[in-house]
Amino acid sequence: MTHGSESAPGEQPAAPLVELRGISKRFGGVLACRDIDLEVRPGEVHALLGENGAGKSTCMNILSGVITDFDGSLLVRGRPARFGGPADAQAAGIAIIHQELDLVGDLTVAENMFLGRELRTPLRTIDLRSMRAAATEQLGRLGISIDVRRTVRSLRVGERQLVEIARALLLDAAVLIMDEPTASLADAEVRQLFRVIDNLRRDGVGIVYISHRMEEIEEIADRATVLRNGAVAGSVPDPAGSRETIITLMVGSKPDQLFGDESQPASTAAAEPVLSVRGLRYRRRWPVPGRTDPNGIDLDVRPGEIVGLAGLMGAGRTELLETLYGAAAGGRVEGMITVAGRRYRPSRPARALRQRIAFVPEDRRGSGLVLDHSVQHNLILAALASVTRFGVVLGGRERAAVRGQVSDLAIRAASPRVPVGTLSGGNQQKVVFGRQLLTGPRVLLLDEPTRGVDIGAKAEIYRLLHRLAAVGTAVLLASSELPELTGVCDRILVLRRGRIAAELPGDADHDQILALAMGDDNSREATR
Repeated sequence: MTHGSESAPGEQPAAPLVELRGISKRFGGVLACRDIDLEVRPGEVHALLGENGAGKSTCMNILSGVITDFDGSLLVRGRPARFGGPADAQAAGIAIIHQELDLVGDLTVAENMFLGRELRTPLRTIDLRSMRAAATEQLGRLGISIDVRRTVRSLRVGERQLVEIARALLLDAAVLIMDEPTASLADAEVRQLFRVIDNLRRDGVGIVYISHRMEEIEEIADRATVLRNGAVAGSVPDPAGSRETIITLMVGSKPDQLFGDESQPASTAAAEPVLSVRGLRYRRRWPVPGRTDPNGIDLDVRPGEIVGLAGLMGAGRTELLETLYGAAAGGRVEGMITVAGRRYRPSRPARALRQRIAFVPEDRRGSGLVLDHSVQHNLILAALASVTRFGVVLGGRERAAVRGQVSDLAIRAASPRVPVGTLSGGNQQKVVFGRQLLTGPRVLLLDEPTRGVDIGAKAEIYRLLHRLAAVGTAVLLASSELPELTGVCDRILVLRRGRIAAELPGDADHDQILALAMGDDNSREATR
């Protein structure tokens, strides 16, 4: 890749667009970042890396005007600046795409894209027609096909991410901060975003790129700064081929094998399936835009087996898991499903839990957690029956169950009583896992289980999956990260338009998976 920020031999590098100098910030008694130096030049992609809680978000909230009270100095095009809020940062040409999406669910795509800067008619009324046309044009420039009249609430998480990106690009920013922009995108959408980034780079836009996906950093970044415990641990001038160095800077020690080296259980090919699905369809009373429901799914998951679900955004991975868990609404389930040899008809999550089927959803903050409630409350929600007697919660039993999960999953929290919303993304995800594991599942359904978590937390989650498989848990895992699927799964099912297009071994080639997901039927060797 040709890096936009590279200078010819003997040529001085371009002056930075923005600079952070000696930035420090405390929240109460907690030092979130300490003496941070960072600069972004025109036409470069500067990766900002670190584990959850390393200080990345704090620094970017300062740069984008979200945090206004801090120590140190901020320079924009060489001049000192101090923002009174995000509007000031945007006026200075700095825009941010947050990891946790900042969209209004009941407004349309077009209304969200122009929220706070609506277009007006000569009579000063909102010019909805012009907003729709401009929003459609902007999405089209990015190769995104979404009806701008739809409400954001009706979109999948990945579609919302694309809308957030398009909204930020409407600002014509000189500096664009991307916080986990591909967390909800499938591989084809990631490629699409990278083409957009290359165009921005050629236009001289400086990009701060935050991601936990090392393969992305190696491909897209011109240089990287690594934070650890709120301070700069080091810088890497060319991230390509520097994965071990970067991970060592992030975690403070040499990296273990990411996907774990636990000994695998004996082959399960001859074992009876824990989960067996034949002819699964979800018939809706009325169509729901953007959803691809199961349309004739056959699959088996045996004890101790991790089966992956691959596919482009909109292929139907989330809808399949929600249907199996009984979380789909507005229709009826057709087909034959058995769990441990007994007939099972999903209708609601409570029935799934009674069958010992657990589900970790894609959107942990929107669907997986009660953010204002404590870690303890969130952990015990799905397993209340195990800690109650005659409808009364037994405090000692509850505390023991919570302590066990906090210890087993290495959940980092000051206390089980702190609000779960105050935890880092990786620790929030562990809480979602812990709650489901307390139900003692024999079938575990996972939708993007490592979305937005750092590499250390990913490794812990992968080790957990290996442990669950070793004791016979059947795991069905949907992921848009191909390295994740080929790193942890025994088999991979490729979904396309609500159907299984192919079955591949766990070590399948990434290009073959992508070709099948996109509809290249010439790639069907090694499929069933």
